[in-house]
Amino acid sequence: MTAEGIPVEPAKQPAQQPAQPISPLGTHEAPDGEWLRVHPASPFIRGWVVLAAIGFFFGRDLFERMLQGRPVLEDGFTGRVPWLVAGGGTVLLIAVLGFILTWYFTKYQVSEGYVRVNTGFVFRQQRQARLDRVQAIDIVQPLLARIFGLAELKFEVADAGESAVRLAYLRTDVARQLRATILARASGVVQAAGRPQEAVPEAPEYPVLSVPPSRLIGSLLLSEQSFFVVLGGVASVVLSAVTENRSFYFYLIPAVLGLGASYWGSFNKGYNFTAAISPDGIRLRYGLLDTQAQTLPPGRIQALKVVQPPLWRMFGWYRIQVNVAGYGAGGNNGEAASRTTLLPVGKLVDVMSMLSLVLPDPGTPEPGRIFAAGLNGLDSDGGFVTTPRRGRLLAPLGWRSNGFAATDTALLLRSGRWWRQLVMVPHQRTQSIAMHQGPLARRFRLVDLVLHTTAGPVQPRLIQAGLDEARALFDEQSARARLARKRQTSEQWLAQLDPHQVERLKETIPSITPVQEGQQDG
Repeated sequence: MTAEGIPVEPAKQPAQQPAQPISPLGTHEAPDGEWLRVHPASPFIRGWVVLAAIGFFFGRDLFERMLQGRPVLEDGFTGRVPWLVAGGGTVLLIAVLGFILTWYFTKYQVSEGYVRVNTGFVFRQQRQARLDRVQAIDIVQPLLARIFGLAELKFEVADAGESAVRLAYLRTDVARQLRATILARASGVVQAAGRPQEAVPEAPEYPVLSVPPSRLIGSLLLSEQSFFVVLGGVASVVLSAVTENRSFYFYLIPAVLGLGASYWGSFNKGYNFTAAISPDGIRLRYGLLDTQAQTLPPGRIQALKVVQPPLWRMFGWYRIQVNVAGYGAGGNNGEAASRTTLLPVGKLVDVMSMLSLVLPDPGTPEPGRIFAAGLNGLDSDGGFVTTPRRGRLLAPLGWRSNGFAATDTALLLRSGRWWRQLVMVPHQRTQSIAMHQGPLARRFRLVDLVLHTTAGPVQPRLIQAGLDEARALFDEQSARARLARKRQTSEQWLAQLDPHQVERLKETIPSITPVQEGQQDG
């Protein structure tokens, strides 16, 4: 096969050819650059709603007759049932034919440097992603796809507002093998000479943590929305008692329905959450009905946020969210929010484990002390620089917690007294810096400093810093960002790491977390 994917007649070999590896859709590994088709059941899984709608519309009268005990067909084949059956059969045949054509014209190609997907038989479309720009590859399995043993691959590419390529559907083992091969190429792994088409085995993984269902349920019951719904319920009861008007109770109905839907969505997305580390990145798996498997290369994470709502403080729970190029804001819908969640709920030991994976080089000889101060400290704990005392009037509760600290590899921003928050931005991920100052802040010589990274749920912002300290940080962080970007220029993140990096990351987890548990218990 040529580089353009055109088959050519192979030359006859005098010796017997060796057996070829397993291919994604057949019995042999396809040569590099050949166009392949997805699983034949793919259009039916995507379009099952259409089939169900056709059956309901044209078969409703037939089902009603059967339930009522009436004859399905009247004498002489009169009535509208035969016409409905004929019309439904025709529409169903057209839909199935459309599904077959959709499958036939849907092809994908994994070539040197690119993955491409062609779709459509009336309006043709081709989407492609550069392998060295792949930020992450997710394996998604809706409930119906899981029943048939199929999975979808979603490729996230830098500078893309949405998924650059969606490949649906492949057999689950094929999807995992294809993801391993593409991640190996994207991360700089070179296949053995003389065997360029050999399938790359899936990289081994080391389990890091898992979230018990009981903790997930408790976090939902003690979440922010529960707090506001309880306040709304108390307000409705008080107003109903004062005004002797029970109509206020009706306002609770949409709130309860919305809260139930939110609870179910969060539980469905966060159920069976597990995290593991492998040479190709941090692997996240979660989901009850619709399962999803993500692989996030640590070097692709642009910013990280650790949050502790007030009601979680009694149990010592935290949540971690990240910005990843290509994922977008991540807060507009449940799917996007789950994909930007690195830890839905966990204890301090879990937080330290994830931080050691995202930032294996913390840039300080005492990472445990500075991270603990960022999560639970006040004033100058851990070397943080906080809001000056003159800012007490503008932030009477948070002026002792709002602050920053810088290590050799990242900038840490701490904020919030009730809703605690710690933001970490690696120096090389800082795109630009801005200072904002309103009229009141100008009067007290305070300023907010904003770090710009890729879009996501994390918005790095230093709140109400002293003017002199903010100016100094502005210059120092700009210099640190320039220097860090010069040190890391390759898109292939694995090529920059030591081969034994994973083992060292695994060893750092027990060495850091027991100290933090002792600090928290004390």
